[in-house]
Amino acid sequence: MSDSRDKPQNEEPMRLRDTLQSVLAAALGVQSNRARERDFSKGKPSHFIALGVAFTLLFVMVVLGVVKLVLYLAGV
Repeated sequence: MSDSRDKPQNEEPMRLRDTLQSVLAAALGVQSNRARERDFSKGKPSHFIALGVAFTLLFVMVVLGVVKLVLYLAGV
């Protein structure tokens, strides 16, 4: 039976905050080499995909909302 104390300290999975920070850095196109190495060694692809899709949908919704607001205020 595996115990969490058997895992080395560097094998802890990434926290949600770290994964979200990496997704936001990727969206802006800025990422340190150290963070990239951490992402590939500790991160789970499914977490990055889910947060990436969620961020993309949120971004599209915000842009669409801003466009609709500007058009409404312009009287179009």
